[in-house]
Amino acid sequence: MAESDRNGPSAEQAPRFEPLSSWIERRPEEMRSRAREFYEDLRRRRTVRDFSDRSIPEDVIEDCIRAAGTAPSGAHMQPWHFVVVREPELKRRIRVAAEAEEREFYANRAPPEWLAALERLGTDADKAFLDTAPCLIAIFARRFGIDARGGRFKHYYVQESVGIATGMLVTALHHAGLVTLTHTPSPMTFLTSILERPENERPFLLLVTGYPAPGAPVPVLEREALESIATFIGDD
Repeated sequence: MAESDRNGPSAEQAPRFEPLSSWIERRPEEMRSRAREFYEDLRRRRTVRDFSDRSIPEDVIEDCIRAAGTAPSGAHMQPWHFVVVREPELKRRIRVAAEAEEREFYANRAPPEWLAALERLGTDADKAFLDTAPCLIAIFARRFGIDARGGRFKHYYVQESVGIATGMLVTALHHAGLVTLTHTPSPMTFLTSILERPENERPFLLLVTGYPAPGAPVPVLEREALESIATFIGDD
């Protein structure tokens, strides 16, 4: 096998460079306004566990995934795959498998301090939202790529890259007017078999997506202040 096959795209496929034309320079006043408006929009985002069964326009989900696909990735390998599940029977199978893992987690695997941390959120092994929500997005991390000859090539910073893309997807769905829940039963290998994913992919996260149920309750939480989450060194 040629060296280029082992290491991914060949020289003929290597990206060319061009002048940056997509960046838009904004005046400081506009930057401040946009940054504040974006923060004010995102501070309304809440994780929801009570979903309506209202359907979501398909093109909304598609564009949100397109937005996630613009995320930066190690060596631009784009090591992610999104599986959108709307079919009721598949959602039911996912729920059954997820609840089996969750029951084991709550009964035997979770340490007491973890259970104590979860208690204030009111979570348990029942995951009815997997049935109710109109859309489940299973996010897979591609551990390695496969070239046209069937050879493997390495992906770099896979977890970091997929994590960034997932965050961008959550943000895009919120911006579009939807709510989400990041669901991570452990282990999640059942997603690989139920959704028939290839061997180079591993489940990363299950993103439950839809509209909130009327009066959906959310826990009373406080986000940490800026001075608690950021350190600024040096003057402008």
